[in-house]
Amino acid sequence: MLKRLLLPLIFLVLAYGFWMSPDFKEVTAGVAIFLFGMLSLEKGFRTFTGGVLEKILRRSTSRLWNSLSFGIISTSVMQSSSLVSVLTISFLSAGLITLSAGIGIIFGANLGTTTGAWLVAGLGLKVKISAYAMPMLVFGVILLFQESKTLKGVGYVLAGLGFLFLGIHHMKEGFEAFKASINLAEYAIPGYRGLFLFTGIGIFATVVMQSSHATLVLIITALAAHQITYENALALAIGANIGTTITAIIGSMSANQQGKRLAGAHLVFNMVTGLIAIVFIHQLVELVDNLSRYFGIAEEDFTLKLAVFHTVFNLLGILVMLPLVKPLVTLLERLFIEKKAEIDQPKHLTNSALDFPDTTVEVARLETEHIYDNALSIIIHGLGFRRQQVFSEVVLAEVASHQAKITRLDIDSAYARGIKGIYSAIIDFISKADISLQENQSNQLQQLLAANRHIVEAVKDVKHLQKNLLFYGNSEIAAMRSAYDKLRVDILTLIRELNEILAVEETGTDLLALDTLKLVIKEAQTEINSNVSTLIRAGHISPSMGASLMNDSAYAYNIAGNLIAAAETIFINAEQTINQAARSVTLDDQELERLVKETSQASAEESGQATKETP
Repeated sequence: MLKRLLLPLIFLVLAYGFWMSPDFKEVTAGVAIFLFGMLSLEKGFRTFTGGVLEKILRRSTSRLWNSLSFGIISTSVMQSSSLVSVLTISFLSAGLITLSAGIGIIFGANLGTTTGAWLVAGLGLKVKISAYAMPMLVFGVILLFQESKTLKGVGYVLAGLGFLFLGIHHMKEGFEAFKASINLAEYAIPGYRGLFLFTGIGIFATVVMQSSHATLVLIITALAAHQITYENALALAIGANIGTTITAIIGSMSANQQGKRLAGAHLVFNMVTGLIAIVFIHQLVELVDNLSRYFGIAEEDFTLKLAVFHTVFNLLGILVMLPLVKPLVTLLERLFIEKKAEIDQPKHLTNSALDFPDTTVEVARLETEHIYDNALSIIIHGLGFRRQQVFSEVVLAEVASHQAKITRLDIDSAYARGIKGIYSAIIDFISKADISLQENQSNQLQQLLAANRHIVEAVKDVKHLQKNLLFYGNSEIAAMRSAYDKLRVDILTLIRELNEILAVEETGTDLLALDTLKLVIKEAQTEINSNVSTLIRAGHISPSMGASLMNDSAYAYNIAGNLIAAAETIFINAEQTINQAARSVTLDDQELERLVKETSQASAEESGQATKETP
């Protein structure tokens, strides 16, 4: 209810302000232009997040200090802590960085955002920046009409900077004009009462505008025009710092528990930093005065002193919170617990991941890995084994021979619990992916979609195989029981060997190793089919049993082929060009058939030669 009333209330206040004062109109227009510039600047930088920024982020988060440095530098360059926060939440939700690394980036972004105050106080108010705004807007708009994605990105950045400069100019002019009609400094409130009141106003203004940069520029321009006192400006800056957490909180709403943990860390950091600034306000003011004198800042240059204060209390917050990162991570993991549902849910797919191309692909890959792991559990249990048996050193053939009875798994229910919902979510996620993705990224998403189809087909083939497996595998017909034991042991051996191959992080070698598995499985199927005729001639099985066994060997071969095909896409993590080169030397079905025939003929010839040589 309150949320619905907020927008009309803001409109009414603005309309009343426009009616009462044209100077108020210029200030608010300046804020609006500045915010539009921030949006344009953010959109421009998003254009360059199609790989470069993501790769830098991934490589810059191995240590907490690296994460902190990335947050400081990226926010200083892009002048958008919002973009850095959303990008970090997206990567954390995708599982690409740790929670500790994400917290480090957020801490750094808070310090990086102070550079905006320095730029406005040191340059924006001392130079007629509106003169630079017009050329930037002209060149920026021209570039926006170009077809090149890069040129459009540059256009948005230039236009964004132009609007930022223009917004600062109008805010400055509006506050200067206020002097003739009203002096807002008359409403200044000294002491702690004013400190808490103006901190609250700073929080509210930042929540409404969703930009601490905009709030700080408004504070600095009002301070430069002597419309607010230095003491109240400090309180407003503290409030802006606390209010900026709203961006991370909103961004985390579409994220998973990890994203919510990061938003919680952002809120804790800014609240602690704000509390420190309020409690030690007098000591900080004295420290700022001393630093200002040391760096040659004039005693009455309150705008630059405000920038110093903003930097100092954020730096102090980092120094206090850095040693507490590990306890903070532990606390957040206890507060935001991953809920285990009866029906398995996607772990990595979030709407925020769709904002960044590389994240989109990596999230889809991780979720496909999730569904692959669930499918392995269904296949293993559907064949009468347990995961710990398959992924250990036990001899699978011995386990099969000693089983008194093969237990039945309800594969339909298992599929509904562990596969169906995730598969549907992956299809929906990939369909929502930005159409402006690069060709190689689109191809990777389509390959992942195909991998999911292979996984689903493998599970369905287990269901088809299970009917005869339970009947003949639990029967008294030794030949059929032995044949079906061999079928399931062959599949489970493949799963074990796949796991061993995929545990080794190599590139083309993995694909060639997978080709070897294809050949082994094809040879196993050919051997079973040839053995069927022998068993029928010997009277060990009937022709109808032989037909069932041949059909089920085809299902077994399909299961193996689908698992290998899925693994090729999910786990081969080399660069696209290397992947394509490796794939070009892999075996297709015709080549597999030819190799199997050649191997069979060679074996037959060796056997014949050995017979002739025997006296």
